[in-house]
Formats: sequence, C-alpha cells, structure tokens
Amino acid sequence: MSFAALRSTDAVALAAGKPIVCRPYVNRARRFVGFLVEYGTVTLSTHELPGVDLHEVQIVAFQTWLRRHRGISERTVRRHGRMVMRLLAGLGPDPKLYDARLVRQVILDEAQRSSRANLKTMTMALRGYLKYLATQGLCQPGLDQAIPTVPQWRLSALPLYIFTADVDRVVASCDVTTPMGIRDHAVLLLLARLGLRAGDVSSMCLEDIDWREGTLCVRGKGRREIRLPLPQDVGEAIIDYLREARPPGACEQIFLRAVAPHRPLASATVSSIVKLALVRAGIDNAPSRGANLLRHSAATSMLEPAPRWI
Repeated sequence: MSFAALRSTDAVALAAGKPIVCRPYVNRARRFVGFLVEYGTVTLSTHELPGVDLHEVQIVAFQTWLRRHRGISERTVRRHGRMVMRLLAGLGPDPKLYDARLVRQVILDEAQRSSRANLKTMTMALRGYLKYLATQGLCQPGLDQAIPTVPQWRLSALPLYIFTADVDRVVASCDVTTPMGIRDHAVLLLLARLGLRAGDVSSMCLEDIDWREGTLCVRGKGRREIRLPLPQDVGEAIIDYLREARPPGACEQIFLRAVAPHRPLASATVSSIVKLALVRAGIDNAPSRGANLLRHSAATSMLEPAPRWI
C-alpha cells in the first residue's frame, strides 16, 4: 500500500473501523514518517496528491534531521518547523525548482510583514532547511548562501522593564498556601533577584546549587558555566518548594508541572507563570509579559545609582 493511501482517511477508516481523531497519535505517526523519510525507507513524491500535505511531511523529516544531527533543543526544533512551513507557500512544493533568486525574494517579501527579530529567526530556520534538502539531494547545494543577512544591532533598543515596587507586587501575588503558588513564588524570585532566563530556571537541577557556599551554577546560551550568589530569600523559597510542594519524581530538574504527568517545566511555562502573576498583581501596562521582563527589570535595578545620604 502506498504512503498516500495509508495517510488517507478512507484507508484509516478501513483498517481501524473509524477515522483517527486523537491528535497525539497523528503527531506520532508524522514523526515516524519523518524518520522513515530521513533513512530513505520511503520517498516523497513532488506531485500533488489528494489528502496528502507534502509540505507537512517534509517538515517532519526536517525536524527529525535537526534532532539527530544538529543537537538543538526541542523548542527550537518545533519553532524552525513552524517558520519553514510558513515560507513554503512562497517557495513552492518542489525543492528541485528552488534557485537563489526565489530564496532571496521569499525572505524579502517576508521582511515586509515581520519584525526584525522574527525575520532573523526565520532566516536561520530556512538556512537549516536548505542545508537539510541539499544533504538529501532534494535541492541544489549552496542555496543557503543566497539568504540575505538580517542586520540586528546590539543595544539599539531600550530594555523593557517595570519598577522595583511592581516587581515586588508580582512576586507577592503568589498564593503560598498552595503547591502551585509555592512553586511559582520560587520561580519568580529566581527571575526577579538573579535575572535568570526562563530556560535557566526550567533546566535548573539540584546539583547546580551549592548550599554550603550559597551559590547557584547557571549555564547560559553558550553553555558556559558561571556561579552566582544565591540570595537568602531565593534559597528559602526553593527549600520550601522541595519540602512542601514538589511532586515525587525521578526528574533531575527542580521545578515540575503541578499536574500529572509531573514533567519538568518548559521555558514557555516559566513565561506563563510571569504573565499570570502580572494579571494577579494588577499590572496592566507592562511593556512585555514574559520571563524576560523580570530579567530586564533586575538588570535595570542593578544599574540604578545607590541613594545618597547627606
């Protein structure tokens, strides 16, 4: 049976008695197809087939390649897939027809409706996708060199922050009589006092904390380890969470989901904790609503001049 027949609703209904409507099973099937495509077990036709989204299958294969060969995080894998899927409408269904002019024009068109930061991420995703296609012999090599560079200057914009009094209101908004509130209180303190990234908090493990020395090991984007002092209130909040609120589990990460299955928090969940805390604190005019808001607020407060006593 062909892949197109297997993926069609009629074939599924014939084999199982009814169409598969459970999204997780569909996603697993797509990942499996991507695995088969990468290893050459099945091939994808460039002809349009009814009921078959060749773009989607190609994206699944690309994401499988990223996981296996590029070593990037799952969140980045999913983001690259979304970005490339958006660009495929302009590139067309057949990679063998791609050329430098088409690749460049697609990015220039996207620049008219995307922010600079979003466009920069999109060019990174497309560059990886074209390299993947070239390694599979699906397009001419070197097309990634045709992607225009997106200029982005450091310190070209002011940081987005809120005042220290508002930060304190955000941290105090947690209901520390509940397990989720105890967890969120510790998370917000780490962001507000140490200026950590959301990924730093979500990946934090017990072994990263030296309780005797009162320090915390943080691995930044470049995976370079640095030791930060652990403030007293932050350390106490983490201990309260470990003793009173953390669900039992074998995960190395400190912060887990409150609802089973108790997996480690994702970076996006950390940002959601900040967003909900802003709502509880009644701060409606925040310039942004993610974890970076507290990071930038911490950095801004550290640069403020100390009060002068006369």
